[in-house]
Amino acid sequence: MSIDEQIEDYFAAQPEPKGGDLRELHRVILDVMPKCRLWFLDGKDDSGKTVSNPNVGYGTQTIKYANGNTREFYQVGISANTTGISVYILGIEDKAYLARAYGKDLGKAKITGYCIKFKAVRDISLETLKAAIRYGIDQTTA
Repeated sequence: MSIDEQIEDYFAAQPEPKGGDLRELHRVILDVMPKCRLWFLDGKDDSGKTVSNPNVGYGTQTIKYANGNTREFYQVGISANTTGISVYILGIEDKAYLARAYGKDLGKAKITGYCIKFKAVRDISLETLKAAIRYGIDQTTA
């Protein structure tokens, strides 16, 4: 199954309006990052154990670990959670930056470090979210 098919199956498995909101976010992120690499992570580790919610990733960056190891990972991700949707903007060093820079204009969302959580797309400003995504991309593009 292709990544596009896995992503669509994931969105289709969500109850409405969450599935539609995920599709809308997908379109918005692809508008900001039109030629990005797409990722689909099913939330399972190598042994098949569920360790996180499934998530869709966009773009690519190299993550450097404290022990010197590196690996490729996405720059921006989205995931359904029990109360709504999470958007992950990875690679920003200042963990308070997103809340400080975008919190007051984003709408009804909780921002912690690199994660923006909200119940529904209608609760947030998509223009502010796009600005936050663009900032994150700029921080992680070599």
